[in-house]
Amino acid sequence: MSEPTSPLPEDLSLLAAAGPGAVALVESDPVLDPVTWEEAPVPVVGESGLARTPPAGESVSVLQVCPGPREALLKWLELDGAEGQLALVSTGEGPTEHTPGELAARLLQDSASGDAELVEAIGHWFTRRFGPRPQSPEAGWAAAAAAWTCHMRALAELPLTAVLAAAQDRAGDDSPATGELIVRTSLTLTDLIDRMNAPHRTRADLVADWRTLQPLAATVPALRSAADWMLDQIALRDAPAQQLRAVLEPDISDHQRDRREAGGLPASVPALDAARTSQLAQARHTVRSYTAAFYSGRTEEAELLRNAFPAPARSLEASAQAQAWRQASLTARHALDSVAARRAAATAEDDTAYFADPERLHAESAYLTAWQGRLDLVHDALGRLAAPVALSHEVPEDLRAIAAQVPGRRLAEAFGTRERALTALDGQIGYLQQEPIPEHRRKSTRGELALLTAARDSVVPRLPAGEHGKPGLDEDVIRRRVEQIMDAARAPLVPPTPPTAALQDHGRNAQQSGTIGMQP
Repeated sequence: MSEPTSPLPEDLSLLAAAGPGAVALVESDPVLDPVTWEEAPVPVVGESGLARTPPAGESVSVLQVCPGPREALLKWLELDGAEGQLALVSTGEGPTEHTPGELAARLLQDSASGDAELVEAIGHWFTRRFGPRPQSPEAGWAAAAAAWTCHMRALAELPLTAVLAAAQDRAGDDSPATGELIVRTSLTLTDLIDRMNAPHRTRADLVADWRTLQPLAATVPALRSAADWMLDQIALRDAPAQQLRAVLEPDISDHQRDRREAGGLPASVPALDAARTSQLAQARHTVRSYTAAFYSGRTEEAELLRNAFPAPARSLEASAQAQAWRQASLTARHALDSVAARRAAATAEDDTAYFADPERLHAESAYLTAWQGRLDLVHDALGRLAAPVALSHEVPEDLRAIAAQVPGRRLAEAFGTRERALTALDGQIGYLQQEPIPEHRRKSTRGELALLTAARDSVVPRLPAGEHGKPGLDEDVIRRRVEQIMDAARAPLVPPTPPTAALQDHGRNAQQSGTIGMQP
């Protein structure tokens, strides 16, 4: 049971008016904070998280308000399926979520002679979770056992004898091996759920558990949040995944600083703009796609995706334009300072993670290196847009034309496309304009807006539109590109063309001279 930690969502107002014993069946789709997902708590398997997640991050739909827990549980047993997760919620000072097993245990304990109708309803539910057309009987019984572990653990760790016997009888399966499979699946999943709370996990352990969880999550919605959380934890310990993340995430240093300054008052922080929120979600989805492909054995698909968005190299020294932008922009300076602070915190001698979680430390270092390289590109591009370089008239006209294209190329390196740059800049400008302006940046916000507006107004004439005027890295295009890469990887491979004699000579010369044709 999850105790209330957030106010009652408006959608649950009918529940509050129904009386103290009422229980609602709620469809809930919790949305993780896109900024703090790295520190997301371990999900409680079997619960939707409605009682813990702030209502602003929820899509809540009340299906039915029942007068008491028994009526609510019977309705839940009737409606629960593989399409989505239903939550059982009561209310006092705030929403409190109950698992079906918790309500069943309470009701059966309160009934002196047992509740035959309730036990029979649980049996029918367990049979239905076998699935109408499972891939195999074993897969069907494994899905039913997983559903029991997710929802009914508070009633019994393993399916009740009467429930299991009735389910096997309905399915026409009296094999002892079926009972052994159900017991083995339930115990394996119970151990896996308990391990999720371990303080430090190796990437290999997380991958093994995710591979166990992923096929079950396809038919048991209550496991999907746990599978996604585990995939995020794997990505946080994978250096290439973190480099991909650094390439695709927008800069939200302004919002992160506002959060730090607000301390324990998050309600006083302006909401992150929709444009950059969307780009953050897109980046997270793409990193998950890469991680899932790589650790599912589809390494070619993962490498194609990774190579489509290469990580920028970190410059030994920032350009004059980047330095000028940082000197003028307080947000840019804070972005750079936060990288240094995160790197110092990760490598601090008193940090237990330095020894206990070296894989995450390595991935964090890879992310920070790539992110600093990305910041160098972004600040260089914005500096050139806000203050274009003035060339002497003695420079030949053809060279002046080349120099005029440099800001556009820098913008493409930093943001991907003109439209993506405009989206990010418009979002940042809109964010800074929100009222009330936080106290710590009241004096700097006007100047920051002037800088961003000057850069934004210079974007349109600087970079020509992409093919057919469509952005190359906007949301729909990235999704299509990911799908194309995955589809192409499944096609039969064409034998490579043998290298020409000239190319072989070039390779031998490069080896002898100790050089490589392409540097990252």
